[in-house]
Amino acid sequence: METPDSDLGVYALSGAFAVLVYLVALATLALATDVDLTVGTTATLTGGFLLFLGSYVAAMVVYRNVQRREDVD
Repeated sequence: METPDSDLGVYALSGAFAVLVYLVALATLALATDVDLTVGTTATLTGGFLLFLGSYVAAMVVYRNVQRREDVD
């Protein structure tokens, strides 16, 4: 099973797309609004985003373990 055609590939592509959207959102926030992107603001937003991406990593780990167990049976 190739990764891009599998569910795991979908998780990876979704995560990459989420990173792209996050970076565009930060750029838009900095350039098109009056919000001042200080180190604290950026760290808080990035920390929350990393927690969000942690769910993707957890889903990939769980998916691999489930697939591995199903392949053994």
